[in-house]
Amino acid sequence: MTDGVPEEQRLFIGGSWVVPDHGFYEVTDPASEGVVGLAPEASREQVRAAAAAAREAFGPWSRTPAEERAAVLERAAGIIRRNLVPYAELAQAESGATTGTARAMQVGVGMARFHRYARVEPVEQPLPPQINEAGPFGGAAVMGAVAVRQPVGVVTCITSYNNPWANPAGKIAPALAMGNTVVVKPAPQDPLSVYRMAEALEAAGVPPGVVNVVSGTGPEVGEAAVDSPDVDMVSFTGSTAVGQRIAEVCGRGMKRQLMELGGKGAAVVFDDADLESAVSGIGTTFSFYSGQICTAPTRVLVQRGVHDRLVEQLAAYAGHLKVGDPREPGTVVGPVISAAHRDRVESYVELGRKEGARVVAGGQRPPYERGFYVAPTLLADCTPDMRVVREEIFGPVVVVVPFDDEEEGIALANDSDYGLIDYVWSGDVARAFRVARRLRAGGVGVNTVGRNMEAPFGGFKKSGVGRDVGSYALHAYSEVQAIVWPG
Repeated sequence: MTDGVPEEQRLFIGGSWVVPDHGFYEVTDPASEGVVGLAPEASREQVRAAAAAAREAFGPWSRTPAEERAAVLERAAGIIRRNLVPYAELAQAESGATTGTARAMQVGVGMARFHRYARVEPVEQPLPPQINEAGPFGGAAVMGAVAVRQPVGVVTCITSYNNPWANPAGKIAPALAMGNTVVVKPAPQDPLSVYRMAEALEAAGVPPGVVNVVSGTGPEVGEAAVDSPDVDMVSFTGSTAVGQRIAEVCGRGMKRQLMELGGKGAAVVFDDADLESAVSGIGTTFSFYSGQICTAPTRVLVQRGVHDRLVEQLAAYAGHLKVGDPREPGTVVGPVISAAHRDRVESYVELGRKEGARVVAGGQRPPYERGFYVAPTLLADCTPDMRVVREEIFGPVVVVVPFDDEEEGIALANDSDYGLIDYVWSGDVARAFRVARRLRAGGVGVNTVGRNMEAPFGGFKKSGVGRDVGSYALHAYSEVQAIVWPG
């Protein structure tokens, strides 16, 4: 913003900042409803040009020594570190995150991911000699072999709005580290932060065409970034419905996919659990990104012996959270991303009422003239067949379903189309791990909602395809090639 006039952001294609064919659109602050800036609206032709630039840059970048690629990522991490505060202020304005979240969990985690993937790891794995079976080219022989990881090629990275730093960095950094080039299509609600990331990479010395960023409000940009013949892989974070459409296009072109989709995380709470820990962990759904996070424990399955106590304590927890301007000290729950999404979340609360759920906390819009706020809401007396129990709401709404014994708790947790992250709380650690092994989810937290950032991340069922984070991301953005020779 310069003298009250929103700044016009340009596209980043082939190392140049390009005027968009379709003009600009306003990016809105979810807290104030003011204009943060003007984002570029790319044409289909410009997206294709970005993919072509990435294709042209792929050969030289993939042959660049891994140590040199890593050095670029490390320099980018340093630039982000030096600009953390202004980057966080922009991210906060775009996404509505609280100050602490914008600095630590958005820009801070994004910076950490560039730093982590600057740590080059071996890409070759020697294999033990084997006796080769007789084949069409000769008799049996002792053969040596090595498994080599090769970059996939051009990767389209389509990112979600709930974290405009950590999510794109989690795709871009490992993709570049492995020698791929990228076309990044950020979420239309908060794309400006991704352009700041591109600026940091440009300043760090990334060659032209290695990183390209194109944005837009309609489906045209995303579709062009997926179906371009220059694209070899699509890495997508977003809704299951959109992921399914992307998978259809990828299937026609035999393109590799990495999909992190929706979630309806089950928190299985046994009657011997530390309720204070369980309430604190489940309560992050109300506050962290205002519930706009697919890993949230939104579906609470609680053993009847502690059901009433847990509901009472969760209701009290929700009622004490400060909802309001994310820039104000003490604010815990900021706005959701848009008016449309606020209306969607509220419609689910009303649906829950109609289905017979009891609203024990929240349920009313906070009394602010501006901003897209939703009160932390707890729905009790829920049954497994209710839509509020089965469908992803993606807001600060928690539903509670009682169960009697371990078998029922496991069955209820697994009775879902989703399987991203589930949780178990129990004082019996052996039981907690036994239950965890039987949950159909890509990850399980035992007595915690914390995550190990080297652990594989991804989902079962409609929660996604593939795994990333840590060294698993290096595998996700590479193909394995076997090289064999006579021993």
